[in-house]
Parts: sequence; structure tokens; C-alpha cells
Amino acid sequence: MTLLLGSADLTGLVSRAEVITAVRTALIDLAEGRAEQPAPVAFPGTGTTQFLPMTATSHRLGLSAVKVMSDAPDNRAAGLPTQRSTVLLLDARTGECLAVLDGEVGTRTRTAAASAVATDALARPDSRVLGLVGAGRLAIEHVHALREVRALDTVHVWSRSPATLRAFHHAVGDLVEVVEAPDPRRVVEAADIVCTLTPARLPVVHGEWFRPGQHINAVGAPPRPDHREIDATGMARATVVVDSTPTQLLKSGEAVLSIAEGATTAETFSRELGAVLTGSAPGRTDPQEVTLFNSVGIALQDLAYAALAVGRARTAGIGINTRTAYGTSGLRLTAGAGAAR
Repeated sequence: MTLLLGSADLTGLVSRAEVITAVRTALIDLAEGRAEQPAPVAFPGTGTTQFLPMTATSHRLGLSAVKVMSDAPDNRAAGLPTQRSTVLLLDARTGECLAVLDGEVGTRTRTAAASAVATDALARPDSRVLGLVGAGRLAIEHVHALREVRALDTVHVWSRSPATLRAFHHAVGDLVEVVEAPDPRRVVEAADIVCTLTPARLPVVHGEWFRPGQHINAVGAPPRPDHREIDATGMARATVVVDSTPTQLLKSGEAVLSIAEGATTAETFSRELGAVLTGSAPGRTDPQEVTLFNSVGIALQDLAYAALAVGRARTAGIGINTRTAYGTSGLRLTAGAGAAR
């Protein structure tokens, strides 16, 4: 029986603290050999659209996941989402499709959760000021997630869109003091923790702006090796920690381009967050050190979120259950007892 979950089903279904814990555990599993995370390979759609099938297996949970992400930059001109995704959660032994999830809520939630895990591991304990380059829904999610791991009281935020800034104020203005910055440089110069959350192709943040002791989460650029939010100087100045080295070296513009420009080497991107969490690799070693978590997202994070959400949805009777039957005419899906929320 397969459970279908849409965005409305998934909104608010699990707490941010639960997702942070699940993502942290998944990264530790990867470091200790209880999970598989191959690097994804993209294939072209029509025009500038690319599709990225992302896969992972958790041996501890007995689950595999396949996430198909589309990156369609031309959608922006039509007012459509530039990224869409769907996640299939599978029994790792039998191959049964246990659930199909719309990827919007989960992607946003697990991305912010990964930033929170990295921030908890790498940022100075006395960090209080957050800087956000980008003010959309991912930025709002980051405020909530990072407040789970640091006592943030002020957020400096920049966006090109006044409407996006107004929505950001409305969403988090009761939680923290919000200071609008005139440009990304002011954000970086004011913050203890910086999150870059834009689909940039050219760098919007420069390493010469970094301050001693800062922590940066670079998580906004799409998984395209010609896109990056932070320049080569920034990657060279910081102690870089990544979610998956093979994925970084194939899909992260911060990695690929800074290596091509001679500012870094592949070794720069060899320190994985899971290894830092287990203590097998160092994290921050000095209060004045600049640390940087670089991520384009991995399917193991999607699996961690999906396992949590599907378990909660089944308990609560949320979503649509389907039965699969194979006959001479092929695959047939029949609606079961569950109902859409």
C-alpha cells in the first residue's frame, strides 16, 4: 500500500526539532557506514530545465529514497516555481513503494534543519545575530530552525524584493528584531551566523567581507556546477564542511569553480558534517576561525524527513492510501481507505 502526501498534508506535520534530530542522525549514519549516498547525475529536460534524480539508502531504517528534482530557471519569468520535486520512499529490501511525497515542504524543512545541525556543530556558542542573504520562505524556515540551536535575537536580512521583505517581517517579526540591509555586504558585516539562500549564478557574497569567528551556511545555489553564491576567496578563507564530498565535487559551483580558479583543492571539500558530528574530523578549533557549511542538498536528508513524516501521517490517518495491483494490463492504482486532508 502506497501513501500519497501533498504539501497541505505535510505542512506542520512534524516539528522542526524532530527534523533536526532526524537529519543529524542520518548524517552520523553516513559517516559510520549505515547509509549510502551516491552523487547524483543530472539529465536535460527542454530548454534550460534540468532534472536531478537523487538517491539514498538508510540501512538503519531499512529505507531507500528517490527524489526527482527539476530546476527550471525559465519558470521565473512566468511566475512559476523554479524548482519542483517529488520523493519516493521505498522499502530497501523488497523495493515496495511505501509513499510518494510532494517535495516542497520537505525540501525547505530539511535544508534548514541541515543548516541548524551545521550551525550547532560549528558556530560559536555566543552567536546571537543572524544574517540572511535572501528573504523568501527558505529564509523564514531558517529563522525558525536556527532558533532551535542558538539564542538568536536579531536578524539582518537582504532581498531584492520589497514584497518578499514585507512577508518576511510578517512571518518572523514577533520572534526576532528584523533589520533590513541595503546590500549583502551589510548583512555579512553585521552577523555572527550568515545564511546564503539565493539561486545565484554569480557570487552574491565575497570572502573579503567575512569576519573572524563567523559561521556561514551556503545552501541556496541549485545543484549546478556553474552556479555559486560565494566567491573563491570565501571558500579559501573558511574552514569548509560539506554534507557529501562526492556530491560537492560534482554539483556545487562553490567547489567546482573555486577549484578551477586555483583558490581551493578537492581536499578543501573533504570534511563531511557527519564526520564532525562523530568526532572523527575536527569542526571549529578556534574562536576566531571562519567556518562554512556548503551544501546543495542530499537525498539522505530527504529520506530522513520522509521517514519521519510518513510515520506521523500513518498514525494520524493523513494522506491518501493506494493499493497496487499487477495484472495482464500492467500497473493499476486503486484508492484505498485513506482520504486527503
